[in-house]
Amino acid sequence: MTCFCENSIPNGTVVSPKCIKNIWLFSELEPKEMDALASVGKQKLFRRRAAVFHQGDSADSLFLIKSGRIKLSKLFEDGREATLDYRKAGDTFGENTFSEEICYPVTAWCVEDTYTCGINKSDFEQLILKHPTIGLRMIRKQSELIANLTTRLGDMAIPSLEERLFQVLINVAREHGIADSRGVHIQFPLTHEDLSFLTGSHRVTITKAIKKLENDGRIEKEGRSYILKAAVVLSH
Repeated sequence: MTCFCENSIPNGTVVSPKCIKNIWLFSELEPKEMDALASVGKQKLFRRRAAVFHQGDSADSLFLIKSGRIKLSKLFEDGREATLDYRKAGDTFGENTFSEEICYPVTAWCVEDTYTCGINKSDFEQLILKHPTIGLRMIRKQSELIANLTTRLGDMAIPSLEERLFQVLINVAREHGIADSRGVHIQFPLTHEDLSFLTGSHRVTITKAIKKLENDGRIEKEGRSYILKAAVVLSH
């Protein structure tokens, strides 16, 4: 049986089996609570290069990606734009909707045509009033997210740029890669600007670090994407 939010997605589209009620944030809900949550989900298509929301927009919805891919970026006061993360089918974005923040702190760009299933904040707040245990379960899951973010910050502290970059590529390959006989292919282009922000370094030094990793045989470059050895991706 398909998820209710797949009803308007064209046949042949590869979609995540996860439904809005299976988001990690809600994974501990009881069946009755899940049914109530699923009833407020809304499905929508966003085209490639479109923004689901912009930095500074009112934070009013949480989204599950049913199909496609999202890039989260942040614009700083000096005009620099930082790529913070990529999200794939089955992932969520806009989680700060349920915090005290009233605006999205990032922009969510569609890397490809993307189908989402969203929960509006006001609908969710009404749901919590009827099912208060949903809120308690969410608090436990939020603590797990904080632990994961702490691990990612630890990766940023690796002193060697080559090792830091290699770890970032491993993380991206694990989340967004496809394995074949050559290794694990990252499925979308990564610019040097993207990698510089993801590693906290400068574009010029990224170019040198990529070349060093290529010469050492640790990565293979294919256009603006990368291939990593499957054994390395799986072992980290």
